[in-house]
Amino acid sequence: MAIFAQISDVHIGGSDESVERARQVMRHLRTLRLDAVLVTGDIADHALPEEYTIADELFRGELPLVVCPGNHDSVPEFEKLLGPANQALRLDDVTIALADSSVPGHNHGYLADETLAWLDEVLSERPGVPAFVGMHHPPIELGIPYVDKIRLREPERLADLLSRHPHVAAVLTGHAHTAVSARFAGLPLVVAPGVISTGLTSAETDAEFPISYDLPPAYALHIFDGERLVTHFRPIILNYS
Repeated sequence: MAIFAQISDVHIGGSDESVERARQVMRHLRTLRLDAVLVTGDIADHALPEEYTIADELFRGELPLVVCPGNHDSVPEFEKLLGPANQALRLDDVTIALADSSVPGHNHGYLADETLAWLDEVLSERPGVPAFVGMHHPPIELGIPYVDKIRLREPERLADLLSRHPHVAAVLTGHAHTAVSARFAGLPLVVAPGVISTGLTSAETDAEFPISYDLPPAYALHIFDGERLVTHFRPIILNYS
């Protein structure tokens, strides 16, 4: 049994409440019995060194934590404090590999040849151990036009790699600021909700940039029994007292 939390789209510096929202989410996660925490991108909002300093302080703790960049991040600044852009966590029961899907100067995602090679190598290390593959950009359309335009490009390259590793149990992403459950390459695809804000679908708003800052931050709680992934989505009710 493996239990791990996934947060995404922290966007430190992206709003007046961004730091406090992230702080309260991380404080809550430390009260849970978790094996690990995953952070699937957009750590900083403006990719400033001071934003990564704050994120590093928030993420520090006893829990194993693995993190990847998003389109708002600068890989050079990210790597100064948060480690390599491609990170793998090898627990007894699962392997968790987070890949860098960011493209410098652009908002869409793409897995470079060297990133796919790294991912292939990680997944080949323990073929008998279930694995989770994560990145920032979803590889499918989600029904959010703005996000769909800047999703992962050429997702078939990832699908082809996953087909060679049948021990991969699911794909985990962020980017949309909203909880989504779908399928990709025959696998469960889970998109974590946002910490800084919540993304809205075209059924909920006609806004060009459909984001709500009024809804609470949330996270995904993944429970994996070795065969089946069950995901719970939990909001964090903020306490400013």
